[in-house]
Amino acid sequence: MPLVYQQNINEVTKLAVWHITESEDFFLPVVTVSNNISHPHKRLQHLAGRYLLVELFEDFPLELIRIADTRKPFLPGDPFHFSISHCGVYAAAIVSRKNRVGVDIETVSMKIEKIKHKFLPETEQKMIFGMSESKETESVRPLLTLAWSIKETLFKWYGDAGVDFIDHLKIESIAVKDNMYTAQCIFNKVEPVHLKVNGLYFSDNFLTWVVT
Repeated sequence: MPLVYQQNINEVTKLAVWHITESEDFFLPVVTVSNNISHPHKRLQHLAGRYLLVELFEDFPLELIRIADTRKPFLPGDPFHFSISHCGVYAAAIVSRKNRVGVDIETVSMKIEKIKHKFLPETEQKMIFGMSESKETESVRPLLTLAWSIKETLFKWYGDAGVDFIDHLKIESIAVKDNMYTAQCIFNKVEPVHLKVNGLYFSDNFLTWVVT
């Protein structure tokens, strides 16, 4: 079983990462693929992400999933709160019976340097560069990827449109312990909401999640 990470966050919330090595035939007995996904690898990512939902909670009703206008999947009546992310050969999912959740997974990439000004204000860029042992590009790139993943997780937690990554999503601080990260953040669209985003680094990827 290609589960590379699993955590029971609390008694009603679970998180997992799946390394996608299977063909579609492995997932199709459990998951129905959307007809509008034609790219083979994107189809696999879609299947693996939804397959994880049932791996985490056997009674998760996949057939009831609907897609909001914002493209966020949801269950009417919220019997489960959930979030899915995929990047490269990995899919991640977080599911909770009670808690609002968000998850994101990102591979460290060179392109992050070119778009940093689109999601990080100057103050946060200075914080990120200040965390790096070296100012060389290769040293800062993972931290920029982490910051992007943190904000993607906050965006998915909110689940609605009209979010500005600079104005509404604030990273106050990031603490590091080995390959684990904890970010203190503020979601400030209507009124300030203080959130803690947790992160994990593995195989050149960042996994981040939030539970409230």
